[in-house]
Amino acid sequence: MLALYRKYRPKTLDDLLGQEPIVEILKNAAKQNRLAHAYLFYGQRGSGKTTTARLIAKLANCTTRQSDPDFFKKGEPCNKCQACVEIDKGIALDVIEIDAASNRGIDEIRDLKEGIKLSPTTYKYKVFIIDEVHQLTKEAFNALLKTLEEPPAHAIFILATTEYEKVPSTISSRTQRFNFKKVPLPQIVQKLKNICNAEKIEFDESALELIAASSEGSFRDAESLLDQIASLQGKISVENVETALSRTGFSKIAEMAGYLIEAKLDKALEYLSKINDEGYNLVQFNKDLIHYFRRVLVLKFSPNLEKEFAKIFTDKELEQIKAHSKKISEEKTIKLMKSLIDAYTQMRYSPFAIVPMEVAIIENLKK
Repeated sequence: MLALYRKYRPKTLDDLLGQEPIVEILKNAAKQNRLAHAYLFYGQRGSGKTTTARLIAKLANCTTRQSDPDFFKKGEPCNKCQACVEIDKGIALDVIEIDAASNRGIDEIRDLKEGIKLSPTTYKYKVFIIDEVHQLTKEAFNALLKTLEEPPAHAIFILATTEYEKVPSTISSRTQRFNFKKVPLPQIVQKLKNICNAEKIEFDESALELIAASSEGSFRDAESLLDQIASLQGKISVENVETALSRTGFSKIAEMAGYLIEAKLDKALEYLSKINDEGYNLVQFNKDLIHYFRRVLVLKFSPNLEKEFAKIFTDKELEQIKAHSKKISEEKTIKLMKSLIDAYTQMRYSPFAIVPMEVAIIENLKK
């Protein structure tokens, strides 16, 4: 059975959500027959870099585009011709994908250079996709540089990385560079809804929001989590997601924050004990709580950040953060955050994870 993230991988540029500026540039380039010979895609994992690389491979080799001038103007692959179908299935001989994490040496790049010299076997272009390109050795980068300086007319290079700063400027300067941004939470939730509806999976919207939040802006991570949780019997609920992830949802974090803001020491300790007894990961709980207070605090000083937070929270969640932002004492919140950060450091290595967090709460809330 095909994994959900592979089954619902975008087939066209218009399907590529969350990267609209990149989509517009690539579509226009395709319409004008101005696809570049070298690209560098960088940004966080699961944001669509490899998927976009395969879309470029299809755009370059789609036979419908080559034979139909009207279709060519759409700037999209047809997904029906032999080239498109083979590239989608991962069996295209002229689309070579290399994982630099495990093929990082000069010998592999030399083999690549030799392969580049050969004309495509079936298609118009040979497309070389090098994933995690920052992992290449210095010698391998030097060998790759020579190829990028004088690429053959039939070759397209697409380099992808999550660590742009580790790519030498001599390499990046010879490519068209595209920054793949973290995908906004509402777009991830919407895609998860579409998948659930297509697969006839029952769900609670708040459960999908928790999956999306846990994915940290990655479509692939969100779809993989959905696949994992969907294998459980019955409806996808917040409880199922929390159990699978050992992670609490937004409502639990916000409730705990409320007790701390209102200095309800007894309630805060009782709630922490309840979270611990239910088997949640307290280290993650504290980390999420720190991030929550960080957003509450910065919103107090910079209300304009509400627009940014709207990309990662639902309207209801954002209202809760704003309400807490109005209630907090800046000085006490900063002191509490410092204590929680110290507790987090201790909790990661302590066999008694709850103790440092309890001490931090008591120190800040005792009268």
